[in-house]
Amino acid sequence: MIHPLTYIHPDARLAPNVKIDPFSVIHKNVEIGEGTWIGSNVTIMEGARIGKNCRVFPGAVISAIPQDLKFAGEESTAEIGDNTTIREFVTINRGTRAKGNTVVGKNCLIQAYCHIAHDCEVGDNCIFSNNTTLAGHITVGNYVVLAGMVAVHQFCKIGAHAFVTGGSLVRKDIPPYVKAAREPLSYVGVNSIGLKRRGFSLDKINHILDIYRILYVRGYSISKALNIIEADIPVSDERDEILTFIRESARGIMKGYSGKSNDDIA
Repeated sequence: MIHPLTYIHPDARLAPNVKIDPFSVIHKNVEIGEGTWIGSNVTIMEGARIGKNCRVFPGAVISAIPQDLKFAGEESTAEIGDNTTIREFVTINRGTRAKGNTVVGKNCLIQAYCHIAHDCEVGDNCIFSNNTTLAGHITVGNYVVLAGMVAVHQFCKIGAHAFVTGGSLVRKDIPPYVKAAREPLSYVGVNSIGLKRRGFSLDKINHILDIYRILYVRGYSISKALNIIEADIPVSDERDEILTFIRESARGIMKGYSGKSNDDIA
């Protein structure tokens, strides 16, 4: 299962049925789980933790040291969850002392030429299309889709089930369940198609729409909108998730779009 033209450091820990193609290099202090395939010309560096049944395509570099001048050689990791696919020439840097690890969750698809910098945390079931770039210290929720060539500013947060259109520059936090587009990046509706695909009912989607109409469509300030949502919108996990996300946003959330959204009616 391991080609003789592959180099594996004797301190690396590989499950018995890992498959590695020729010309790949596995450094020390690496762990690779059962059923994972490593393509040719892959470099997996110190601190990598790769789960079960992952696929890493040719040219990828996992767990290289951070591109951060403050990094001083401290021990840290880059962790990849089970069943995640890393396509060609993806780079994922390990963490710094600030957090200690970079994490990509389970069942993700990270497409060719994406970059995930130090101390990022990516949730489960995410899709990053080609050439998407995450700077350091970014948090991405579950089921987030970033279309091609999205660039995310350091310390930004992207809420669960959000969709960001291709070529976007993300400078502010993106709340859960929304679609983000235009320049500067703006709210353009709720990600109703994605939510339907994941089993959200029409009533639940309309409930989320009611929240974002108050927040983005009716012209209230953020603080007033949050108070109205808390007072007028029935309690739900989704409502509380949105409220908590916005209240805890350090960078502030993206702006609203004044035009009528195509998703204004589910």
